[in-house]
Amino acid sequence: MNWRWGRVFLIVAALVGSFSGIRAEESIDLRLAKQYFEEAENLWKQDGGRVWGRPLNGPLLFVDRKARRMVANQADAEGRLRKEGSLFVGELPATLTVANTTIRWAGVRWIMVLWPLPKDTQDRRVLLMHESWHRIQDQLGFPPAGPINAHLDTLNGRYWLQLEWRALGKALAERGENRRAAVEDALLFRAYRHKLCKDAAKEERLLEMHEGLAEYTGVKLSGMSDTDQAAYVVKKLEERPQTMPTFVRSFAYLSGPAYGVLLDSQAADWRKTLKADADLAKTLAVRLPALEAKVLQDRAKRYEGEKLLAAEKERDRERQKLIAEYRARFVDGPVLVLPLQKLQVSFDPRSIQPLEGVGMVYPSLRIVDEWGTLTASKGAVITADFKKVYVTAPKEPKARPLRGEGWEIQLTPGWQVEPGERKGDFRARMGK
Repeated sequence: MNWRWGRVFLIVAALVGSFSGIRAEESIDLRLAKQYFEEAENLWKQDGGRVWGRPLNGPLLFVDRKARRMVANQADAEGRLRKEGSLFVGELPATLTVANTTIRWAGVRWIMVLWPLPKDTQDRRVLLMHESWHRIQDQLGFPPAGPINAHLDTLNGRYWLQLEWRALGKALAERGENRRAAVEDALLFRAYRHKLCKDAAKEERLLEMHEGLAEYTGVKLSGMSDTDQAAYVVKKLEERPQTMPTFVRSFAYLSGPAYGVLLDSQAADWRKTLKADADLAKTLAVRLPALEAKVLQDRAKRYEGEKLLAAEKERDRERQKLIAEYRARFVDGPVLVLPLQKLQVSFDPRSIQPLEGVGMVYPSLRIVDEWGTLTASKGAVITADFKKVYVTAPKEPKARPLRGEGWEIQLTPGWQVEPGERKGDFRARMGK
């Protein structure tokens, strides 16, 4: 789940903890790892490059997020891994972030997957194939992208997105005219959301062509039948919205496979002509009626729209309280500002909170940059242009490691902390 934004390289995944004292030899079950490597290999062989015209197999690395123990399916190019049976083991350097991603290390471009992998067979296979696609997406002509999609945390954005998902779920479960009608509903809800929310169409499309296509590939190559693929996506559409605090970075994991599976049922070879500037929903080529209020209201009733709207209004009231708290901490209160130059960051994409005019609040994250390593458990802000990160002001600016409320920084030698632009603020910079 990696993406680039200009000069910044971001690794997106669940928060990675620091070393916990677990012995590296005990952190990964090598027999289970071997089983998962073989599972991935079998799925790659079954595909044989047919889905995307290029095989997805490659160097695969499992990494324990706590002990940083890693196990690979092949040797690296610099001899850093040691052979243990048919596998290769070692420890990931502290300067690299642990995440589900693609990474270049020790002369090899790896598919990195967090250990432990999902116990559920379908979820695990989807994850393995999802990350395998990310490794070759540049070669396929689909560059990584990371738009903010802040509108998907607003009342209108969330409401119309969930109606779209509900309609997509119905479409996948139906056939014939019922499917056609449900697809039309989904696209109407989508079109109206894009009309209401500035830049929504552009930003959503970018993430769907990145994480959406990856998740679709995971489902497509998971070994499930066409019927089981549709049922799997319907189940996720029904269950996941209830467990996702925010949709801004995670919505494409649902929309992408839903549209992909529908496109499979419409034309088996649709991927052959797919371009980076495509919109998956528009690829369905459905002609829509005018976006009239009564039509939208009537369609929304088919999916319990009134009940959903009431729940979203209550959530939005709580969201406004949270935003006020974040503004008090990170906008009005004293902060430490750090420049972002060669950023590697891991975080949970399900929990980030847009802060209008500032950037995004990440409740928990880990950052590695030239100035050192930041681990935060009570919030940090990355600006919208990805040039700075803010945390609350440190308690003791000269202390090492540097600490504040819910965060700690291991500063790189030569870097120092000095007073910032406002009274009480601090900033980090390279010393003279």
